[in-house]
Amino acid sequence: MRVAVVGQGYVGLPLALRAAQTGHRVVGLDTDTRRIEDLASGRSPVEDVTAAQLSQLLRQGVYRPTAYPQAVAGFDVAVIAVPTPLREGIPDLSSVVAAGRTVGRHLRQGALVVLESTSYPGTTRTVLGPVLEEESGLRMGRDFALGFSPERIDPGNRAWTLETTPKLVSGIDETSRERTAAFYAGLVDVVVPMSRCEEAELAKLVENTFRAVNIALVNELAEVAHDTGLDVREALDAAATKPFGFMPFTPGPGVGGHCLPIDPVYLSWWAAQARGGRGSQLIDLAGRINTARPAHVVDRVHAHLAARGRTLPGTRVLLLGLSYKPGSGDLRESPAMEVARLLEADGALVRAADPFVDASAVGGLSLVPTSEQELAAADVVVVLTDHDVFDYDLVATCAAFVLDCRGRLAGRTATAVVEQL
Repeated sequence: MRVAVVGQGYVGLPLALRAAQTGHRVVGLDTDTRRIEDLASGRSPVEDVTAAQLSQLLRQGVYRPTAYPQAVAGFDVAVIAVPTPLREGIPDLSSVVAAGRTVGRHLRQGALVVLESTSYPGTTRTVLGPVLEEESGLRMGRDFALGFSPERIDPGNRAWTLETTPKLVSGIDETSRERTAAFYAGLVDVVVPMSRCEEAELAKLVENTFRAVNIALVNELAEVAHDTGLDVREALDAAATKPFGFMPFTPGPGVGGHCLPIDPVYLSWWAAQARGGRGSQLIDLAGRINTARPAHVVDRVHAHLAARGRTLPGTRVLLLGLSYKPGSGDLRESPAMEVARLLEADGALVRAADPFVDASAVGGLSLVPTSEQELAAADVVVVLTDHDVFDYDLVATCAAFVLDCRGRLAGRTATAVVEQL
């Protein structure tokens, strides 16, 4: 089939290439012309897609990246995988609507359109569907099929990939669901059909809200344990030995990526709209706890310096890790970037080490290696993202003071003063 994938980022690009690998002719559309130029040259902007994979499909002519909307004309299946950010705490579906207009202008009788972008229940049927109808003059469910299949991409995860992660599939009617399921059955190992788009949209939000709430719990417990002189990580490790009724989560400097900082807000916002202003107190509280964590990291640095008669202005701080998760260069909503901003605002001389991050993506922040010289020169070292490539033994022996936000120095022989967040 001729497949159009709108959005060539962390979600859309792996999907487009997987579709091309399985025999479809794929057009990958994105409004970012620089990204399209990179893709056309065989340069992959995401870790989950190698340059070799991309180059092979380009040579075979089964994948074509483009910034021209008319290139999607003639599609049999169109998948929309565009960002759904927040604007002042309110869901912003402008990219979904814009993609829907592009797809709608080229929508033919009998085609299938699938939304993968995360959003609140009802988006596929009440937001995207009407846009497609308006642009095409066709009727969803009668003239074209419309489905929702939420993305479950975990950047850098080698065990659970697009192919191996079970794929939820749904549609606005039975035919749409069946066609959506048939399309993804050729791409992934397992498809999980759901009754309606609305339940599938809710399921995606539930997955990430579950994580965000539990991370907020352990983040708050970490603060309680620090204030009372207890080792929260030892307690959490002990609790994790229970083989039932417990799932381990670990504290850190905050949450990042598209999912955890944003999806719970979508869920609570939608609940408030649907219930006369009554959102979710628990979700909102968890969001406040997690959002406050970067400031808590900076407060801990202030407290360490104050105990030694020093202040932050002019203090040299080395941050280890800037991406929101280990083994990845993904900076979306990264709490480490907020820590860097807050430290600089308070007058610190901030440097950072992250071998996965390109210097062009971090503004004026200085990127340096994790060398013995850099570690020794820093007044404060903060472990924010626990990349495995970092030499934590070197950190423990060369630094003067380390605020370990990830528990990577626990149990190591250290000459540094080490505090766990």
